[in-house]
Amino acid sequence: MSNASALHPTRRGILAAGGALGLGAVLAACGDDDKDGGGTDKGAAKSGPWSFKDDRGTTVKLDRVPTDIVAFTGVAAALFDYGVQVKGVFGPTTTKDGKPDVQAGDLDVDKVTVLGNEWGKLNVEKYASLAPEVLITTTFDTAGTLWSVPEESKDKIAKLAPSVAISVFDRQLTQPLQRMWELAESLGGDMKAKKVTDAKAAFDKAAARLRAAAKARPEIRVLAGSASPDLFYVSGTNLSVDLEYFKALGVNFVEPSEAAKKATGGWFESLSWENVDKYPADVIIMDDRASTIQPADITEGTWKKLPAVKAGQVISRSPEPILSYDKCTPLLDNLAEAIENAKKVG
Repeated sequence: MSNASALHPTRRGILAAGGALGLGAVLAACGDDDKDGGGTDKGAAKSGPWSFKDDRGTTVKLDRVPTDIVAFTGVAAALFDYGVQVKGVFGPTTTKDGKPDVQAGDLDVDKVTVLGNEWGKLNVEKYASLAPEVLITTTFDTAGTLWSVPEESKDKIAKLAPSVAISVFDRQLTQPLQRMWELAESLGGDMKAKKVTDAKAAFDKAAARLRAAAKARPEIRVLAGSASPDLFYVSGTNLSVDLEYFKALGVNFVEPSEAAKKATGGWFESLSWENVDKYPADVIIMDDRASTIQPADITEGTWKKLPAVKAGQVISRSPEPILSYDKCTPLLDNLAEAIENAKKVG
């Protein structure tokens, strides 16, 4: 959102809310539309047939467990945490100085082919050269639109390999986390490795901590925000996987007006910087993606005068969380700590 004026309005909305607004027509389904069962074929072995039913209801079937995998960067990062390597990635992968983007997690960005280093970019020729067996990404709408797959080349991309989509639309974080776990397991991830089981246990502990913090400090109001040069966005909680889960744990969130949410499909409200103080808040959690302006770089005087900002009660938020327990645990712990230590200022 650093160049918000140049962005398509729906993309700006997506960045603000961590969701999707009218991303276009659903991609042609690859594979069989299997309505029975779900998840993975537990009988799949490294050398045997593989199938996976994704969150569009599409079952992808291959003769063997795929190893030539291309994935959205955040998905690749989640699979990496479970020991599954991908061949190529698309989406924000490296920053301008060559360092891993926040959405790359622990992924070794030097060992993957980057097919497009920003949202909505995927070089079809480079993609084809990898001879992909499957493309994996997320979906932020009911149509099952493949996240970050370019609308103008989606048909060409669909012909090269089947696709798998994990939904992060209008559900709590624990559901896509479980689905990514199932996907990684089907792809040969070692889900019994100590690192993996310890991460799951740490996530459960962090969830209990956040629930306890929210219960002990119900008066603390939390606002989810995102910044662009011209506008400040206040996210609603009813569609984003992280906010829905935090709210279910008891966190007291600031909600945009109903009229504003209706105008954006339920996602967010956009405010001018002059009106950034519309909603009182004690803690502000800010979009951490490179496409948005980070709190330290906001120069607007109205921002600096906000009570939560003056009190130093601003932390980061990941609207597109890396769907591994290891990467989601800090999101819970950081919010719990902020609520535990917050002064009532809003």
